[in-house]
Parts: sequence; C-alpha cells; structure tokens
Amino acid sequence: MLKLAVCVSGGGTNLQAIIDAINNGTITNAKISVVISNNKDVYALERAKNHGIEGICISPKDYESRAEFNKAFLDKLDFYEVDLVVLAGFLVVIPEEMIAKYRNRIINIHPSLIPSFCGTGYYGLKVHEGVLSRGVKVTGATVHFVDEGTDTGPIIMQKAVEVKQGDTPKELQQRVMEEAEWIIMPKAIDLIANGKVSVEDGKVIIAE
Repeated sequence: MLKLAVCVSGGGTNLQAIIDAINNGTITNAKISVVISNNKDVYALERAKNHGIEGICISPKDYESRAEFNKAFLDKLDFYEVDLVVLAGFLVVIPEEMIAKYRNRIINIHPSLIPSFCGTGYYGLKVHEGVLSRGVKVTGATVHFVDEGTDTGPIIMQKAVEVKQGDTPKELQQRVMEEAEWIIMPKAIDLIANGKVSVEDGKVIIAE
C-alpha cells in the first residue's frame, strides 16, 4: 500500500479528486497518510478532516529560517513514512535535500502542457493568462516528477484541453481542472502505486 502525503496551499480541488479516486477505485493500492498545508486557514485541511485524514500545517512563517522550516518539513514526511509526495497546488519551493531524499518520489501537477507556459512565475491563473495572451488553441495539464528545476522533472502524463474563443482565465482554469488535472493526477498515482512507472535517462517509462 503506497502511503501518500498530499501538499496543498488552497482549496484542495486536486486533493478532492485524489480522495474521490481512492474511494471509487480509480486509484488502487494507495492511501493518503497526511495532508500538509503551508496555510492553516485553507479549505483543503477541512476536506481532509471531513474524510478522516490527518491534516497539518507547516508554514515557513513559523520558523526562524528557511533551513529550520526545511528540516521540519522533511521530519514530518519521515514521521509519516510516506512513499510518494503529491504536490497538489503547493506554492512552496521544495527543499533540495528533500528532492534528493525523495528522488522520483515527488510528483506535481502543472496546468499547462510542459514545456509551454511553465517555470518561474507561471502558477495559478498566471498560466492561463499566458495561454490566452499568446492565443494558443490547445492547452492542458502535466503530471511530472519534481527535480531541482522549476517544472523540469520527468513527465509522467499529459492531457490536452481545447482553448475556446472568448475564454476568461477563470473559465479556462476550470476546464483544465475538470478535463485534465482531475483525471491525470489520479491516473498517475495509480500507475505509481502499482509499480508501473520507472525513470530511465531522465524519461518516464510506463509499463503496459
């Protein structure tokens, strides 16, 4: 049974998609051991509580230095003995020592088709604003492993979503979540939980 830590910063819609997928059997052989937020007032922690999942807040603001926060964060993951760290809208830079310790065991969902509209400064609505201002016709979402770069780790899954004429950033954000994020994040977790994902030469191989 794969033990997950789901890290959140906001409402937790991707967290809900993961909870629902575990409950309906889309994700097998996995359970959420802990939900970690960097903000104690987010609805994601309420979602965790409503489903009997332990939720905790670890915020950089509560520590004297970033190094102290990084250590506390890593200690919590070790305490819960998690196998996979899922970044579901987590707006905190992941410490390099954590990336090294959990190499190819941290995944992130990004609301575009990487390598487009990703990297520093592209998060939340800013991604969709960028898509609309460039006038692309197709966007989507990407699940990838986390490495030391920003949105540069090996890509696990992607799903395309049509950009419609007249879309607002909010409308596009919602469509990308519904048609891509909430589908491929659970699928990726299920594949990992069942030993079907490996990384070779910086690329993801998915077993049939």
